[in-house]
Amino acid sequence: MVGPRSGTVGTRFTMLYAVVFLLSGAGLLALAFLLSGGGSLSETAPAGGPSAQGDVTAAHQRIRELEDQLAAVHVQQSRQLLVGSLLALVVMAVVSVLLGRVLARRVLRPLRLITAVTRRISADSLDRRLAVTGPADEVKDLADTIDELLGRLEESFTAQRRFVANASHELRTPLATIRASLDVAVAKPDPAPSTVALAARVRRQLDRLDHLLDGFLVLARAQHGPPADTARVDLGDLIDAALRERSADVGRKELSVAVDVPPETAVVGSPALLARLVGNVVDNAVTHNEPGGWIGITGSVDERETTLVVETGGPVLDQREVARLARPFERLGGERTGSSGLGLSIVAAVAAAHGGRLDLLARPEGGLRVSITLPVAGGPGAPMAGGPVAKAPVEA
Repeated sequence: MVGPRSGTVGTRFTMLYAVVFLLSGAGLLALAFLLSGGGSLSETAPAGGPSAQGDVTAAHQRIRELEDQLAAVHVQQSRQLLVGSLLALVVMAVVSVLLGRVLARRVLRPLRLITAVTRRISADSLDRRLAVTGPADEVKDLADTIDELLGRLEESFTAQRRFVANASHELRTPLATIRASLDVAVAKPDPAPSTVALAARVRRQLDRLDHLLDGFLVLARAQHGPPADTARVDLGDLIDAALRERSADVGRKELSVAVDVPPETAVVGSPALLARLVGNVVDNAVTHNEPGGWIGITGSVDERETTLVVETGGPVLDQREVARLARPFERLGGERTGSSGLGLSIVAAVAAAHGGRLDLLARPEGGLRVSITLPVAGGPGAPMAGGPVAKAPVEA
C-alpha cells in the first residue's frame, strides 16, 4: 500500500520531466562525442609512384611523426571531451530535476486551487462554486463538472430538508384528529375500562410522535442555514431553565447536579434553537443517567470561543459508538425506547448552524462528556446581532 507521502502526482511529474530532459541531453552529448572523433589522420598516406619513394623517405618519416603527435593530441582531446560531457550530464541532471519541479508545480497549480476550494465546501455551504476561469481545457472541464455536482447536491439537500419540514407539518393534522377522537371517546358517559386504558396507551404514543415531529422541524430548521432571528443569548439562563424543566426527573433519580458557568456567558444566535440545544444536552444527561448519579456542567470563555461541557457518570462506553450519537436515530446499544434518537443530532446541527461544533467523548472512568463550542458574541464566525441579552424561551 502506497503511503500518504509517497508517489504524489507532483513527484511523478518531476521525475518524468527530469528523465526526459536527461535522456535528451545524454543523446545530444553522445552524438557530439561521436561526431568529434571522425576526423583521424591515421589512414592518410603520401601520394606518389615508386620512383618518388626514395626521394621522400625523410618526408614520409616526418609525416608519421606528425601523425603520432596528432593522434596523441586527438586522444587527449577525446578524454577532455568525455570528462566535460560527463560533467555537463551531471549538471543537466540537476537542472532537469529543478526545471521539472517548476514545471510540475505550474501544471498542477490549478488542481491545487480546485482541491483547496473544494475542501472548504461542506454540507452547510453547498451554494459555493469553484467558478474557474481560463481556457476551455481539461482543468476547466473538471472544475465545471465539480460545480455541476455541487449544484445537484445542493438541490438534493434542499429538497430533503423541505420534505422533512413539510411532512412534519402535514402529519400534525391527522395526529390532532386522532387525539381529539380519543378525547371524545373517553368523555362519553361511563366509558369502558378497556377504552380508557387503550386511550392512555395511544396518547403516550401520540406524545412520542409529537416529540419526534418537533425534533424533525428543529433539525430541518437548523440544517437550513444560519439562523435569521439572532440575538445575544446567555447560556447560564438557558441552563437554569433547562434544569428547572427537568427538576422532577432530577429529584426522582436523586441526581447530583453541579453547575459552574461564568456570569454573562453569552453567544449570538437564535434564542429558540440555542434553548433547544441546551435543553437537549441537559435532557440527555438526565434521561441516560443512573439513579444516584451526577451531572457536571461547566462553561468557559476565551477571546474566540465559548465552550459548554456537560459530563455524566456511568458505565464505560465505547468511543466508536459514542461518536455515532450525533447522527439521527443513533442510540447506544441499539436501544429503541426512551428517546427519539434525534437529541444529539439536533445539538450538532444547531451548533454547526451557529459556526460551532459538538464533540462527544467517552470518559475513561465511565460516562459521557459532551462539549459544545460556539463563537463568542461579536467574535469571528458569530452572527451579527445587537440589543439586550435574550432570555431562555422555556417555561419554568
